[in-house]
Amino acid sequence: MTLADSHTNDSRAKRNVAVLVAAQAILGAQMPMIFTIGGLAGQSLASNVCLATLPISLIVLGSMLSATPISAIMQKWGRRAGFLLGALAGALGGAVGAYGLYLSSFPVFLAGSLLTGVYMSAHGFYRFAAADTASDAFRPKAISYVMAGGLAAAIIGPQLVKATSDAYVIPFLGTYYAVIGVNLLGALLFFFLDIPRPTPPAADSPRGRSRMELLKTPRIAVAVICAMVSYALMNLVMTSTPLAVVGCGYDQGDAADVVTSHVLAMYVPSFFTGHLIARFGVEKVVAAGLVVLAAAGVVALQGVDLNNFFIALILLGLGWNFGFIGATTMLAGAHEPHERGRMQGLNDLLVFGGVTMASLASGGLMNCSGGSPVEGWTAVNLAMVPFLTLAGGALIWLMLRPKEA
Repeated sequence: MTLADSHTNDSRAKRNVAVLVAAQAILGAQMPMIFTIGGLAGQSLASNVCLATLPISLIVLGSMLSATPISAIMQKWGRRAGFLLGALAGALGGAVGAYGLYLSSFPVFLAGSLLTGVYMSAHGFYRFAAADTASDAFRPKAISYVMAGGLAAAIIGPQLVKATSDAYVIPFLGTYYAVIGVNLLGALLFFFLDIPRPTPPAADSPRGRSRMELLKTPRIAVAVICAMVSYALMNLVMTSTPLAVVGCGYDQGDAADVVTSHVLAMYVPSFFTGHLIARFGVEKVVAAGLVVLAAAGVVALQGVDLNNFFIALILLGLGWNFGFIGATTMLAGAHEPHERGRMQGLNDLLVFGGVTMASLASGGLMNCSGGSPVEGWTAVNLAMVPFLTLAGGALIWLMLRPKEA
């Protein structure tokens, strides 16, 4: 590729990044909204408090189940088609969730959560779309900038919760109406996206590695493990946080503020994460993320003062940022363009499979492992240890391996 080609591609990439940043800000706002109230709404509807976080678990399950189909749709019809489908599914999920609240029906509410998972799956591909038209030099920055769009989402989402959660007699109904509006508005952005539809492979074109061959590639395997652990542990702790904050005597506004600080910490570092990766190398940034995630658990275990919640969740967000963006960058450079649909769908299937298990475990650990919210919160944070050990060990193994010629 010539310098002129690189410049042209990065000009297009920068336009696409601007669209994706706006989508991250507007459409992404629904995730802190739902993660703030999903467990609380589930707790009010479920007959068993151990199932309080099941709505969030089904969002992640829906994301896991739809990751491969969404990736295949994007590979065949382009990113725009997949992102529009995701936004429409998010609007439908919000509508079904609102109807479930209106009926006081936990099963209907869960159905809405499952549909919302299709949106979450499509949302996960924003970071890969940022890399599609970027040069090798701009790729980590493009991914990082798109993730930084979550900064606005971190502010918009929780503030919408505060403004809408008590807008109707039925708690949280107004928030789900707002989710519908967010998806319909955000969907319009994708008409400005300029990512070429993938060229169908010719009969004699390289077929690429199989899924199993891809997973056996050391760099890909470690990238997937680190992405899974970073995202799953973030979800494990974040899902329980509103329940823990309210259970320890604070109010819903405090829970929303803690979630706001967490989501800000998830996305503010994205303004410089790409630069850190370019300067220090992706492995070191992922390692830093795992260390910060461990520090979040240590702070959480020191007590349940409101400041402990704030500090622990800020560290949790920062650790996720370094770990997940680093792992995404590692993966994006480890497969060929014609393997994109296969590998990215497989990656998100595995990542959100891990996140599904974490969110399912979160409610059980929080509400059903001990006799008090403090004991539940302790159990949640101790559960991080074996998974951080796994990811850290895998990363050290990769860094110590002889470099392939």
